[in-house]
Amino acid sequence: MRKERGRRPKKKVCAFCVDKVDYVDFKEATRLRRFITERGKILPRRISGNCAKHQRQLTVAIKRSRNMALLPFTIE
Repeated sequence: MRKERGRRPKKKVCAFCVDKVDYVDFKEATRLRRFITERGKILPRRISGNCAKHQRQLTVAIKRSRNMALLPFTIE
């Protein structure tokens, strides 16, 4: 029996690196909304495709944005 070789999925690229963003701003709620689920959770790196640097900045920006009431904590 020959072993099946699975096709490796295409590597996702960081949306912030593509746009050459050096700082993720918490006031850009429309951009940040792409990185939270419909339940209000922050998407992990392996799903969003962000690099480690921008994922850390994104997490802080989403949390700040929630505290400033620009993004919801939960969506019911």
